[in-house]
Amino acid sequence: MSNPSPQVPNGPDNNYDPAGSTQMFRAFVEEQPPAVQVQRAQARPRIGLIVGVVVALLVVVGVVALAMR
Repeated sequence: MSNPSPQVPNGPDNNYDPAGSTQMFRAFVEEQPPAVQVQRAQARPRIGLIVGVVVALLVVVGVVALAMR
């Protein structure tokens, strides 16, 4: 008795390749961001730090000015 519809592992109805999907995922995870994005990400905290220090100095100067009156 022969099998009328042989099963083909990667035939036209079943062309999903889990290994290819895994390779694409690993490439995505291991991908390094471009240098420009890294520089921008590093610059953001510096800008916040500088603004915070300036605001703190203005508050201290204001408190000292009010205390001297």
